[in-house]
Amino acid sequence: MTDGKQGSAVALKASPSAAAMARGLRGGSNPLGEWTARVKEIEAGFRAWMATQPIHVEAAVATAVGAVQGGALGGLMGSLSADGGSPFPTPPNANPQAMASLKQAQALAGGPLVQARNFAVMTGANAGISCVMRRIRGQEDIQGSMAAAFGSGALFSIVSGMGTPNPVVNAITTGAAFAVFQGGFFMIGQRFSKPASEDTYYSRTRSMLHQLGLEKYEKNFKKGLLNDQTLPLLTDSALRDVKIPPGPRLLILDQIKRDPELVRAK
Repeated sequence: MTDGKQGSAVALKASPSAAAMARGLRGGSNPLGEWTARVKEIEAGFRAWMATQPIHVEAAVATAVGAVQGGALGGLMGSLSADGGSPFPTPPNANPQAMASLKQAQALAGGPLVQARNFAVMTGANAGISCVMRRIRGQEDIQGSMAAAFGSGALFSIVSGMGTPNPVVNAITTGAAFAVFQGGFFMIGQRFSKPASEDTYYSRTRSMLHQLGLEKYEKNFKKGLLNDQTLPLLTDSALRDVKIPPGPRLLILDQIKRDPELVRAK
């Protein structure tokens, strides 16, 4: 009996993974919760890294990530068609106007590769332009959102080939339609996500912290009464007084230096 216990102890010591598993079972740890927390930590670190990069690097990374996401979504949508191609046959001797309408329908009904390409271009352009507009304007607003939608819609029209026989005109009209829809959604989103009246003085602060992946320190700002009006005046000592660690302090101060509106307000 004693030999069996000693053998188990030796086995646990010899196998770190087995020991960790045993500790997890005794402590009631949640592997899924730990994995989720790890993913969030990596995401926050990635956002913080992106915020410290030059505008061209951030725009390139945002475009690439958006293109990958859009390509995956487009490939999934394209795989739903039965033969992997266009379900719309080309009519013989069709006039240019009819062919243009057919091209528009085919742009949203191609096979996996066609849809992956179209959506990769659309979402990648939207993400990249949004990133550039946010860095230039210092905030996410309806103008930047509509500019990104216009660019993504125009490129989607050109790449998908839905602009026959006037690709330039069709690209402009498609981009304008995308911009109008995006502007409407942006206004609706702002209306329903409007913060409570007591939090209106922290809207810009909240947006900055969320952009940096540091939203958990919003309570520190509120506790120290560091609202939007104090952002241009923030110093390292002020952030230290509200118990914000050194790393996040550096990111916050660097973001304030990059914001043209906050720099002008000093």
